[in-house]
Amino acid sequence: MTRATIPLTTDFDLHGLAGVRVISANQGDIDIVARQLGPLPRTLGRAPDITIRFVDRLEPSSRLHYLGAREAGWADDGFYVLRSRKQAAMVRIPMSDVGGACEIVAQRGLPAIPYLVAILNLTVLAHGGLPLHAGAFELDGRGVLVTGWSKGGKTELLMAATAAGARYIGDEWVYLTADGSMHGIPEPVRLWDWHLDQLPEVRARIGRMDRMRLRSLPLAGSLDRALPRRLGRTPPGRLLHKAIPIIDGQRHVDLSPERLFGPLGSLSGRLDHVLFVVAAAGDDITVEPIEPDEIARRMVFSLLYERLDLATVYLQARFSDPEINNPVIDSMERVQRDLLGTFLAGHPAHRIAHPYPVDLRAMLDAARRVL
Repeated sequence: MTRATIPLTTDFDLHGLAGVRVISANQGDIDIVARQLGPLPRTLGRAPDITIRFVDRLEPSSRLHYLGAREAGWADDGFYVLRSRKQAAMVRIPMSDVGGACEIVAQRGLPAIPYLVAILNLTVLAHGGLPLHAGAFELDGRGVLVTGWSKGGKTELLMAATAAGARYIGDEWVYLTADGSMHGIPEPVRLWDWHLDQLPEVRARIGRMDRMRLRSLPLAGSLDRALPRRLGRTPPGRLLHKAIPIIDGQRHVDLSPERLFGPLGSLSGRLDHVLFVVAAAGDDITVEPIEPDEIARRMVFSLLYERLDLATVYLQARFSDPEINNPVIDSMERVQRDLLGTFLAGHPAHRIAHPYPVDLRAMLDAARRVL
């Protein structure tokens, strides 16, 4: 029997806040989960919160009823996710158990476990921690939390800070705890072509194929603009024009934190300062004090927005079985509001408004003046 077919078990421990155990897996299955969770410690000295069990073929116990365009479905033995981020899937998720002890059953060959990080986040929330859409780093001995709406400038400030010697803690999701600590999850960092223009040392680390792809994408836009109006009305011209927004959406690379920053070490730090970032009209970067409570009240809705996909799946599951009930999901807004107000209170906080795209070094200089 080859190593790829030997059933394996491995664990992932998110800073003691939530544990994941993968069972009946081969190495490919484990690699799929590891790509989503990053290099978290793989020893769990307790029962897992989330178990992911892999099977060669996941067969519903009865006729499968579809929801949407075969996005999900249900049978007598439970609720199934059949599509995630436009990719086919075959996963059974007990939505009533999410946030507590939960076993997910997945068919082999998936590109990812649907909603895994969202389910992990709800587990942390149920345990009294706060998953926050944010970045975090330690600069000049101070732990800095950077938060705001999606694409508001969190990654930009993180990359500028790490280029200046800051220690990476997390990007995308940061977990706050009652002892004043913040913890990261080493998910891939998404960098756009204009980021790389300002970070030549990072551009040098991306693969040859990615560099070629990023160089070729702007050519389509140039060709579209150069087409004579008469040719632009032809079917090929119209097709090219419609493709431009799709092409523009591909002008990025996703890099692991280890590839960007080297060995990560501790992904934890003390919360000392909060920066609330927002892209704004105009060319100026402005920094002004803001009350932590205002950040808390705004971020409640950012967190609800980030969980829309999981909320949709929960509604689909309740349609499939109206008896399904999940107290963690139902109380999510109230719990997040309470924890935000508690964990951010008392910390110095500033709002940074900036143009988009932004000069990364200028953004960091503005932040350093108040840190």
